[in-house]
Amino acid sequence: MEYRTGLFSNAVIWFGVAISVSEIEVGIQLATSAPIDSIWLPLILGHIIGGILLFFTGLVGARLRVNAMETIRSTFGNFGSKFFSSLNVMQLIAWVAVLNAQGAAAMMGLNLPISFAMTCIILSAIIAVWVYVGLRRSSKITTVMMVVLTALLVILSVKLLGVHISNALPIAGKIDSTALSFWNIFEISIAMPISWLPVISDYTKDVENPINGTLISAVAYTIASLWMYFLGIEIVGIGTTSIAQSILIAGLGAQGVLILVLSTVTSNFVAANSAGESAKAIYNRINPRIAGVVVSFLSAVLAISGIMDHYIGFLYLIASVFAPMAAVLMVSFYLSKEETTNAKTWYWNIFAWLAGFIVYQLTVNMNSIFLGPTLLAIITSAILAYIPILARKKTQLNFTGK
Repeated sequence: MEYRTGLFSNAVIWFGVAISVSEIEVGIQLATSAPIDSIWLPLILGHIIGGILLFFTGLVGARLRVNAMETIRSTFGNFGSKFFSSLNVMQLIAWVAVLNAQGAAAMMGLNLPISFAMTCIILSAIIAVWVYVGLRRSSKITTVMMVVLTALLVILSVKLLGVHISNALPIAGKIDSTALSFWNIFEISIAMPISWLPVISDYTKDVENPINGTLISAVAYTIASLWMYFLGIEIVGIGTTSIAQSILIAGLGAQGVLILVLSTVTSNFVAANSAGESAKAIYNRINPRIAGVVVSFLSAVLAISGIMDHYIGFLYLIASVFAPMAAVLMVSFYLSKEETTNAKTWYWNIFAWLAGFIVYQLTVNMNSIFLGPTLLAIITSAILAYIPILARKKTQLNFTGK
């Protein structure tokens, strides 16, 4: 009997994905780079569009019952699938390292009697054990962890709201004269959900109800992610840019350590587990759980080496690769009535992806460009991917004489 997950399980997984130090850090960055009143609209809009993209990308895997990188095989061919799978494994190793380093760095601010390097290793070990045990066997523990983490974050949010600004530390970072524009904020907002596009089908493939299961996953992620951004903005509002300092101001000691550990491992588990799934798509004899364990420890090495210094640039790199890839996949899956088995179509789809990738790279450094580089890349790749589909439809209409 095949293993299927219910709505609650998927909500727990994707709520946990968004609850991370990295999301809070982005909220802090926004609050120190733009006036608060100018943040909300592009922040919410970026999350809504990102959530919609998550839904439609995840629904492909839910309907085909295959993991994320296997969904693209019919769109890009076997070579294309292995190419993107390889890129995905590499970016997930780095992504786990970034999340690991951010969690460890935040814990250092609590003055724990342990080094940064050892903290990274311990966090990686927890993730490795969790990946090896597997989501199915650890589902009840995962649920308990998420309930505890959510309760602690609610307490932290309420306490920070109750902190009077006069009792807080002076703001560490002030908004400069080159404040972020609407589309800059939008780009930073949509970057987070976009980073999970090559991952979501690894979990929606097992949902009982494809539409409802995928929808609850996307909604749970979007809500939790917005909450984390808000928490980051709230931290700046009390006079600091340090997550650890905000925890101390809120009067949370051991609970703060628990928040940082759980928020780090819940996101990292999903990323490390998906790296194993992508490795299997490259070579089907690879054991995904073993690969996920290896990824966990490789990420510790990267985390200790200082990858966190390139965090935002790395987020943009993920978007430039996987946003146009997802656009081509969605056009191919939802707008083409026939399965793609033609090598010429595969090559064209790779070209459509490459064009979107190039558009992103050309526009990412253009300040406040309309729509932002992510949407421009998605639109470019989607239009190019639809051209052969439209041509086939016109040919069929002419052939039937309609």
